[in-house]
Amino acid sequence: MIWQPTEEKSASKTFSHERERPVPPMTKPTVLLGMSGGVDSSVAAAILVEQGFDVQGVTLQVWEPEDESAAVSKRWEERGCCKVGLARYVAKRLGISHEVIDTRAPFQTGVIDDFLTGYLAGTTPNPCVRCNERVKLRSLYALAEERGADFVATGHYARILDRRGQPTLHRACDTRKDQSYFLYRLNQAWLSKLLFPVGAMQKTDVWTRAESLGLPAEELKESQEICFVSQGDYRTFLQAAAPESKKPGNFVDDEGNILGQHEGIAYYTPGQRRGLGIAMGQRLYVQRVVPETQTVVLGPEDTLFASGCRVTDLNLFETSILAAPVEADVKVRYATPASPATLQPQADGTLRVHFATPQRALSPGQSAVFYDGDRVLGGGIIQPISA
Repeated sequence: MIWQPTEEKSASKTFSHERERPVPPMTKPTVLLGMSGGVDSSVAAAILVEQGFDVQGVTLQVWEPEDESAAVSKRWEERGCCKVGLARYVAKRLGISHEVIDTRAPFQTGVIDDFLTGYLAGTTPNPCVRCNERVKLRSLYALAEERGADFVATGHYARILDRRGQPTLHRACDTRKDQSYFLYRLNQAWLSKLLFPVGAMQKTDVWTRAESLGLPAEELKESQEICFVSQGDYRTFLQAAAPESKKPGNFVDDEGNILGQHEGIAYYTPGQRRGLGIAMGQRLYVQRVVPETQTVVLGPEDTLFASGCRVTDLNLFETSILAAPVEADVKVRYATPASPATLQPQADGTLRVHFATPQRALSPGQSAVFYDGDRVLGGGIIQPISA
């Protein structure tokens, strides 16, 4: 029995005729499932098996391998994001195939190098966005095309719905776990092959399903950190991977007055307060980083708010955005709610985003993702104020 998702009402403010995309009826359709060894992809595997798919589990090795010869395996916090042993266990439990594909080279160039380059240039990149675009979903889709598989699936919390015969990307039903922000750079052509089995579920229900698979709860705690930053924070990683990031410069106020010295612009991001080492009788925050002068501008919290920003490097599912101004909800970081804004197309193919309410600490290098209700319209990369 092939899964037929139930119809839901769209949360769209402007568009209608959206419904859950049904899987075409066929005998044992094949699906390549990205298996990280975590709870979400493991439950996704179980669901797909129940729905009658021929599931082929694939773990993409993006970082260091697990040391299976060690007497005591490293804890999950000290490994990359993919737990090969657990993925293999789940595959065996469900009776599906499993293999490990080495994607360390594209991960290095497309994610880590991009991460380092961004911070060295004084921006705040989002490696999870780039990883989905350049490594995980891209690799799985290419492999599915090569092998003639019918679908690609992952454990992401997002949904693919049908809008007037076209697949569209939407938020997950569990808004607290929604990961559509990290998926906005997907190729439109990939959507027709994508399945997100847990996207219509609540996380509590996913945990219940995981228990039935016999998965060890202590190994399934979710990491909130960058997968390749296994020790300390991102600054520790920068120091080790890019020693040139240690390039002292000046802290200055908005008028250019020198307030002290910093360790290097790569270690500071808008909104940051801790670790400045500046005592001025008031709380100071990083307003912006100026790579041209190797300075970090500090100011009081009320100077962090901006009414707009420029967004480039666009990936749009709704191309009409470039034809005329559009009202949308805009999410400028994963952990904050989307805010109403006007998207103003520019002659150079970029967008100016004008927020109805000023936003705190807009960070160049981060993503601005556009929504119409639950539907993802697209997004792009926030640029420095001076750009």
